[in-house]
Amino acid sequence: MKATADAMAEVLAVPAAAVEPVNPTQELLAGLQARQAEVSPKFLYDTLGSALFTAITELPEYYPTRTEAAIFSQYGPAMARALCPHLLQDGTGGTLVDLGAGDGAKASRLFSVLNTRRYVAVDISEAYLQKSLAALQRQFPAVHMTGVGLDFAHHLTLPAGLLQGPALVFYPGSSIGNFSPEAALRLLRQAHALSTGGALLIGADMVKSIALLEAAYDDELGVTAAFNLNLLRHLNRLLACDFQLPDWRHVALFNAAQSRIEMHLEARRAATVQWPGGERRFVAGERAPTENSYKWHPGDFESLLRDAGWRQVQRWMDERAWFGVFGALA
Repeated sequence: MKATADAMAEVLAVPAAAVEPVNPTQELLAGLQARQAEVSPKFLYDTLGSALFTAITELPEYYPTRTEAAIFSQYGPAMARALCPHLLQDGTGGTLVDLGAGDGAKASRLFSVLNTRRYVAVDISEAYLQKSLAALQRQFPAVHMTGVGLDFAHHLTLPAGLLQGPALVFYPGSSIGNFSPEAALRLLRQAHALSTGGALLIGADMVKSIALLEAAYDDELGVTAAFNLNLLRHLNRLLACDFQLPDWRHVALFNAAQSRIEMHLEARRAATVQWPGGERRFVAGERAPTENSYKWHPGDFESLLRDAGWRQVQRWMDERAWFGVFGALA
């Protein structure tokens, strides 16, 4: 199907109940009432949070985006030769499924290299996805675009009939690091099933110096802090609670034993947060984890892909081996 310059990309909503038994409100309240309060990182990405994360990718401290972009620029044709012929035997391209698409900028830079004809953008924020796809559709009128508003943190599934034939599952930006190794394995197995005999192209951040890692998640300008603190505004809307932003600060640190960056919100002073039917008291210095970002050694990540069922795993890295893009066949 060929889109016109005036076409509007369709955005489909997949109800959370269709893919997971716990609704968002219940999940959030369970996290806030746990012995150590915690919030899933997926709730960082409301409309403002998604925009703030896009801004983070432009920061000098945040090396993953520009390093990954350089890898794609240098090795894009090699990636296409390795993966795309497997999708359609005539080499005319296929469907690119973009997980955590955001503004779609990373995927769109590969449209010509990968000869993309159909683009399925998957993101938790439907409103942000609608806006992003409208802009992309005008820029790439020949690519048929569909958006899927979906929380795939627990289960990755797409509406029946959306994919026709093998797909290239694209998960850039080291977002796989937000999942524990066990959860990452589960997601990669679901991606393998979703591809229906296609391929995978995924970015993963590598272990490196603690100073570089911590600066990337605690920038001098404070954009990452604003991104983390915006989560409290989002919770106030979702739960009708009363977090006060001045009571909290952003903390980012590297946990070497777990090989992960941890982001927390730390109470600056004792605070009580109330919502209809309940409350939670926080003591000064108490932390609530909001995001983990696991860092990998190349060989370990390749083993993870193979354990998930992917084969013929290849990798492309920058000269400092800071970041890796991995390709594999289903």
